[in-house]
Amino acid sequence: MNNPVVHQMAGPMQKKLSANEGNSIFTASDDNVIMRQVIDTHLPDGTDVDVKPLLLVIQDILKHSTINADHVELDVHTDGEKPDHKSHQTNVVLMLNSLSHIIDKLASEMALRCLTGGDGHATALALFHSMGNFHWDAKMVLTLAAFALNYGEFWLLAQIYSSNQLAKSMAILKQVPAIMEHSAPLKPRFDSLQKLILSILELTHCIVEFKGLPSMYVTPDMPVMASAINTIPTAAYWNIRGIIACATQVVSLTSMGHEYGISSTELQSWELSTLTLKINHIHEFLRQQLENCRRIVGEKKEVEFRRSFNHLFETVHIDNMKILKVLINPRNDVQPLFDGSSKKRVSLEVLRRRNVLLLISGLDMSHEELSILEEIYSESRSHGTRTDGPYEIVWMPIVDPSPQYTNAMDVKVEEMRNKMPWYSVYHPSIVDSAVVKSIGDRWHFRNKPILVVLDTQGRELSPNAMHMMWIWGSNAFPFTSSKEELLWKDETWRLELLVSGMDPNILNWVTQDKYIFLYGGDDVEWICKFTTTARAVATAAGIPLEMAYVGKSKKKESAHRALATISVEKLSYCWQETTLMWFFWARLESMLYSKIQLKKADDLDPMMQQIKKLLSYDKDGSWALFCRGSKILTIGHGSTIMQTLSDFDMWKEDTRSKGFDLSFKDYHDKLHVAANKCCRFEFPIAAG
Repeated sequence: MNNPVVHQMAGPMQKKLSANEGNSIFTASDDNVIMRQVIDTHLPDGTDVDVKPLLLVIQDILKHSTINADHVELDVHTDGEKPDHKSHQTNVVLMLNSLSHIIDKLASEMALRCLTGGDGHATALALFHSMGNFHWDAKMVLTLAAFALNYGEFWLLAQIYSSNQLAKSMAILKQVPAIMEHSAPLKPRFDSLQKLILSILELTHCIVEFKGLPSMYVTPDMPVMASAINTIPTAAYWNIRGIIACATQVVSLTSMGHEYGISSTELQSWELSTLTLKINHIHEFLRQQLENCRRIVGEKKEVEFRRSFNHLFETVHIDNMKILKVLINPRNDVQPLFDGSSKKRVSLEVLRRRNVLLLISGLDMSHEELSILEEIYSESRSHGTRTDGPYEIVWMPIVDPSPQYTNAMDVKVEEMRNKMPWYSVYHPSIVDSAVVKSIGDRWHFRNKPILVVLDTQGRELSPNAMHMMWIWGSNAFPFTSSKEELLWKDETWRLELLVSGMDPNILNWVTQDKYIFLYGGDDVEWICKFTTTARAVATAAGIPLEMAYVGKSKKKESAHRALATISVEKLSYCWQETTLMWFFWARLESMLYSKIQLKKADDLDPMMQQIKKLLSYDKDGSWALFCRGSKILTIGHGSTIMQTLSDFDMWKEDTRSKGFDLSFKDYHDKLHVAANKCCRFEFPIAAG
């Protein structure tokens, strides 16, 4: 939709031109008088012209109208998208059927008045009278077209007269060879002319852009638009005065010869520079207003999109293409995806009617997360081709598109997507900013990676299946809440739940029904004392005992130091691959989040109590979990576990009647009640 703003621009100016309604720098008393005369010529009859195709042709003419056409310096800075030149040239040919007459008339009138030494203001008014029925943007473009007609002819002759006989003869009539021979002294004038033409073009583009603003978002009564409306007639006037000044320069050279041109160069250059400054001043003001309008349009479009985003998921679709195009490909990029297996760009079609897991993250996704996810993904495809897998993963990198975005971030994106075996959005810029904010609104994405599950029709099965993926891997497919509840029903509080298939050694201990200590923390002194004492107690009691160190959920560096000590001194078994440590704690936290999401995180759930206890002890220092085979007997803080082992002589007699496992548990539980340890948790806000 076109904005009626440019059509209505006479209104405020006709009523009153004051410093209050416009910008004071453009409404001095002399300008008021001038502008009243200009406004009197403005009598639009509803004729509406899309001048963009014509402006493109004009720009092309002026761009190549130089001494050296191969070295073009005219570069107009516009914020719009680059147009399709072929289609625009086709459009302008059709447009010229109705506009060529007025352009020829303006060109002839301008040339005649410039030739006879007409006053610039009088010439401008005459041109405005000839274009009374057109809107302000069309007046500017038509006048510029008229100038380009004569100016382009001059430079075309200058460029080809030496190699074309017809051009040579015409050039002689216009004194072009003589002018070109003395081009060096005329260079300051040509430079000033070029600068003024560039300023005229940029201001024209700016005003044409106002017309393209969508009227549903920007209306004439908005202060920012009202200010622009009040200024555009003034801008049109001074732009046309600038065009007339440029035309006068060319006419004076071709009619009076290079001698006159050289003698008046300094004065003429000063006049052109003065007009350039005036036009630049107006352009800067209107450019700021245009930016403000575009910002308002962007904000309103974003609000509108964010409102419609949720509705999109409430609508039934034939397949998942509409949803995926909105999320991943709003600009209709032909190949928005990067295939991690073939390392080539591909279209969205590869995801049609596939279950899609959107891996949404920043660029700080850890090596551990990617490594474990890759292992799970590979296992889901271990018995067939890619299309045999139950789902596809698509990485959506979310990056702030602010000025802080650097080349290093581009390198990081490329590095990450090349490591991933699944699909990735090729570049973060493909994901629209409104989509990013809508993802935050609907799925509470902040910084922590999430895994949104969409079925073959684009329906949302899970807002974040990451915790299910960590706990059960692909066995959790299709990652719905009902599937999650079903999986929990089959689970019991046992060692296999905690270590899953992470370590075959621990699972062998379970099969052999050995006594097992899993322990953690970063206090090296406690670790040395605990492992030595535990081994001594096991020997005294005559039981087969194994111990495994699982580190800490945070404080990786201190955990690595403890790991080094355990390995060197052979204190116990431990995971040399720190990814397994990360995965152990990620799964435990995922169990907590899963229970919370299912609203099962109450203290009556015995499994939930144990999960909370283990996570709390991890925050509080050292701890140990004692099992026999699969059965978890007790979890204790480092102090109570250590005291239980140290006091073995006090309860060893009980082992004869109750057995070692029950005796240990009973004695420890008494100490635990007496210690009255408090449980505490930390929930990162990024967890959503």
